[in-house]
Amino acid sequence: MKDAYAVIGHPVGHTKSPLIHGLFAEATQQAMHYTAIEAPREPAGAFAATVREFIAAGGKGLNITAPFKLAAFEMADARSERATLAGAANAFKFEDGRIIAENFDGIGLLRDIEVNLRTPVAGKRVLLLGAGGAARGALLPFLGARPVELVIANRHVEKARALAAQLAAHGRISACAYGELERRGRFDLVINATSASLTGDLPPVPPGVFSPRGTAYELAYGKRLTPFLRLARNAGVAGVADGVGMLVEQAAEAFAWWRGVRPETQAVIDRLTVPLD
Repeated sequence: MKDAYAVIGHPVGHTKSPLIHGLFAEATQQAMHYTAIEAPREPAGAFAATVREFIAAGGKGLNITAPFKLAAFEMADARSERATLAGAANAFKFEDGRIIAENFDGIGLLRDIEVNLRTPVAGKRVLLLGAGGAARGALLPFLGARPVELVIANRHVEKARALAAQLAAHGRISACAYGELERRGRFDLVINATSASLTGDLPPVPPGVFSPRGTAYELAYGKRLTPFLRLARNAGVAGVADGVGMLVEQAAEAFAWWRGVRPETQAVIDRLTVPLD
């Protein structure tokens, strides 16, 4: 009998998670089955009901993707520090009748940048675009990597300022509106954590924020040269990357949390990588 795991979101037709976890299970010889569940967005409570149906059927754990990361955090019985500070969860584990929430988005992103892309964050100026669930999950791990400064830019600046205030004790972090970025200078690492690229749009970021010797990172994956990455490349940035490595690395963290063994990731990243050009 294989243990049941799944990714839950809306929509989930595009998800690579079943492939990723299937490859991990094969490589580590784990007896597990992984599928995708599309939960309805309406009515209120439909997400929680879908999760409880999965638990009742014997499910052991879930990955949570958009738009349910905040709802997942709210329904959990216990939450990790990362999930608590993010106010969002991207993974569940079910133990002793309890729902335990974690957030591996930031760890996966940081590992992809520092290990796979060989771009240390320590001492760098980092700009994070967006203040939603994906951005929130990245903040604590990134501050732990000791950037000289981390700036959050968001359309609704008060939301970004509230996040910065919440995490002020963990490092040098501030927030601003997009219109203020022109006078903030260049950043060594610019991360697009908005949903703009999912619809082919560009966040209102000026090209002057990019350092030509820096890195531009797009959380969306498999969309080739998005408007954000094209803007960065046109600004002279040589180091551009999408989020496929983050996807695989955060999946590996969840897999290790569930199964007690962390799979190798590079072969899976190579398999999923789509050339940007």
